[in-house]
This record gives sequence, structure tokens and C-alpha cells, in this order.
Amino acid sequence: MTSLTWRYHTLIQALLSRGPLKEEEFHEVFIGVSGKNPVRHQKVFNEALLRINNALAYVQFELRACRNQYDGKVYYGVVNNVADEQSKLGTKYSAPQIAFYKGVIDAIINDVGLEGAISNIDALNVRLENQIVLGQASQDSTAKLPTAFKLFNMSQKEKTLQELIKDRWLCQTSSDKIGLGIRSFFDLRGWFRTNEVPSCDVCNEAGVKASVCPKEGCPVRIHDYCLKEKFSKRTGTGASCSGCGTEWPLPEYESEEIDENNTTSPDESQIASANPVLRDLRNAKTEKFDSSQDASQRKRRRICKPEPAEMVEAPRRGRPRARKA
Repeated sequence: MTSLTWRYHTLIQALLSRGPLKEEEFHEVFIGVSGKNPVRHQKVFNEALLRINNALAYVQFELRACRNQYDGKVYYGVVNNVADEQSKLGTKYSAPQIAFYKGVIDAIINDVGLEGAISNIDALNVRLENQIVLGQASQDSTAKLPTAFKLFNMSQKEKTLQELIKDRWLCQTSSDKIGLGIRSFFDLRGWFRTNEVPSCDVCNEAGVKASVCPKEGCPVRIHDYCLKEKFSKRTGTGASCSGCGTEWPLPEYESEEIDENNTTSPDESQIASANPVLRDLRNAKTEKFDSSQDASQRKRRRICKPEPAEMVEAPRRGRPRARKA
């Protein structure tokens, strides 16, 4: 097993305690513990992640990056690679709550409009017995439904829905619908493939929220952010579908440009602000410099302080002459 220093432990602890972090947030943590910008030192950053994953593989965990399909932003998180009965013991949710969550996920995945979201009413109307049928293949699901499932009423569904959104297993979209949370995108990657969820034609990840080919019957789908990147690389007026050759209509954000070689990164002041030690040291130096500068200015003012006019002019007048008798 690979031994890790405190710097690697800090990166892992930040992801475990704070959950999946946005790319810029995780980069700030990396800068704080290493003093190096992962954008400018990409090789160092990748080697650090590889070393962490070699150590996490011992307990079948993995640090990975994932895109949120609703805003296209990249997140980093730690996930469990094994979905066994033992791993389920670590959850705080009850069996009815887990069945409710699975029912909401199924409804979102089967959304015909590929919006990757369903209304609040549709989420609350999910039937738990459907999950029992899927799990146990029982025909008389109502008679054999456990008591805890029968007592799981509408108010408990509403409470569970809010908890799932708070824990980022689900999310509230900009259109006030219920969608997948970033933690679901991390943990359900294998489930998407097992259940043959159609993938994006560009990145090959599950196309939960995607645009579909304009030709009816064509199964090709592309994420909005992948579609934007695909159009940005075109010099013509549009792009054609890789499945049927139909011209894909230009997206609304066609005029926006993507800078793939963007290496904008924090300067030294931002690196210092991300690192508490460097920040405190910089503030101490600033205060010391300011105090010394004030002292030198006060000393200069004392040296250059003008004397009263009568004290300066007295030597020029000299002594008064004696009056003749």
C-alpha cells in the first residue's frame, strides 16, 4: 500500500468532509498544500491524483472528476467502486427512503424530453411498490409490502426529497424541477452503463440531460456543453449528426467562444490567500513594513522641522552697536 504524506491526506479529507468540490475549489486546496498551481503544473497535479488513487485502491475507493450535466462544471470527489450489501450499511437513509430515491432516479432517466428532470408532483407520486417488484420480482407486491413502506406517506416523501436535495443526491434545477445531484452523477456511473442509459455521442458519458438529434427516430444525443464544444470547432455554419448525417441546428450560445488553451490561473497573491501560512506571513511582513515606514517618516519630519523665524534671523542681525555718549 502506498504511504501518503499529510499533503495528500488533506486533499482526501477535504473531499470526504465537504463532499464533491468544484474544480476551482479543489484547485485552491491543492495550491494551499503544495504551493503549485495545478493549471501551470499539470504534470505534478496528475501525479498527485495517481498516487492518491493507488492508495485508495486498497480500500476500493477512487478519486475522480465528473461533470454536472446541468451546468457543465467539473467536480472532484471520492467514490466507492463496490456496490455490495456491506457498503449499504454506511447510509443514513432507511429502506423506504432508498426505494423512493431509486423511483425518482428511474423517473428522471426515463424522461422523454431528455431534460434530466421531473416535476415536484411527479417525484412525490413515485410508487415504492414498483421498486419492490423490481427487486424481488414479486407479483403480489401490495400484499407483501413491508409495513415501513406502507407507512411511508406523502409528508415523509416531501421530507426525504428535501434531505436528498440537501445531501446533493438530487437537485432543484433552474426550472424548479427535480434533477440528479452531483453525488448521483459520481456514484451512478456504473449503474448508468448497467442499465444501458444512452450515452453522449461526444464524451461517451450517460446522456441524462442532453439534446437529441433533430431527425425523428435517431437515437444520437449530445450534452449541451459537448454540443457547444463541438460547434466551436466548426468553421462552417453547423455540424451534422454522426448517426444519420442530419444537420444539427446551431445552439443559442453559438456566438460564445471557448478558449481551450486558457491557462488563466491565480497569481502569487491568490496563492498566498489560499494558503493560510503564506497569508499570515504576507500580512505580518506588510504590517512590519508599514510600521517601519511610518517610523522613518516621523523621524524625517523631526529632522527637517523648520525653526521659528526669529531664531533663524537672530544671527544675521548680530549684536546691537553701543550708543555713543
